[in-house]
Amino acid sequence: MEADPSGFNIDAPRWDQCTFLGRVKHFFNITDPRTVLVPERELDWAKVMVEKSRMGVVPPGTQVEQLLYAKKLYDSAFHPDTGEKMNIIGRMSFQVPGGMIITGFMLQFYRTMPAVIFWQWVNQSFNALVNYTNRNAASPTSVRQMAVSYITATTTAVATAVGMNMLTKKAPPLVGRWVPFAAVAAANCVNIPMMRQQELIQGICVKDKNHNEIGHSRRAAAIGITQVVISRITMAAPGMILLPVIMERLEKLRFMQKVKVLHAPLQVMLCGCFLIFMVPVACGLFPQECELPVSFLEPELQDTIKAKYGKLVPYVYFNKGL
Repeated sequence: MEADPSGFNIDAPRWDQCTFLGRVKHFFNITDPRTVLVPERELDWAKVMVEKSRMGVVPPGTQVEQLLYAKKLYDSAFHPDTGEKMNIIGRMSFQVPGGMIITGFMLQFYRTMPAVIFWQWVNQSFNALVNYTNRNAASPTSVRQMAVSYITATTTAVATAVGMNMLTKKAPPLVGRWVPFAAVAAANCVNIPMMRQQELIQGICVKDKNHNEIGHSRRAAAIGITQVVISRITMAAPGMILLPVIMERLEKLRFMQKVKVLHAPLQVMLCGCFLIFMVPVACGLFPQECELPVSFLEPELQDTIKAKYGKLVPYVYFNKGL
């Protein structure tokens, strides 16, 4: 089937983004870890195809399937605000391969203090890069802010893990296995707001339904960042809560006791199984493009919108980031 440039809108969601299932399907598509392996020239081709489709000048003979594939690659590798290619480690499509390795080793090496500190540091370094890469690019972040965010989140994660390890020394072994999740959850509550603090200070760009910028809102920023924190904790929760229970039972089996060298690879593989589903599910908890009633905005911004547009703009829209 050939694409009709006059009738095919490449920016229209393939699935209904007002429903949870539609958002999950969307994020299954763009967080597909296989897109990490796509060569640079193919990503560049995808960007060209998306831009041409937006202008209605796709090459003759181009099929809808080709445009949909180009859009998938574009969404997985290019920032939605700037259109710039994102670093590969910070892309959401790298969450499964990157997250499964780090989470698997965090869950495996939780007993010794050096291992706890090292893997919490690695995880927060990874998270900081992901948070920066997927921020709302309309609010620039300085190098100093990034450094403070990174140090604060890493310190929080390490302090939580070390402190809870000391408190749970006499607790059942399973409780100790849950310490990494507590540290990750605590750090997420610090890392994401700190990395995106400029949005909380200056406000996030809000637009009307036609994508015209109409101001900046701190309240919108707070909502977007809160939703991202919830999504990130939800993303990690099933694997980091259920895997310790599974491993606690498996390690009691005679066979598993003979092949301890396989415990870490097994945890990594099982983490991947959880994350391949939880990354799109967690990303789909809330709409990417948030809708907010004008009445919820700061009074001064409400007055500005009403003075300029009257009642023509009942809602504003903004990209909450990932």
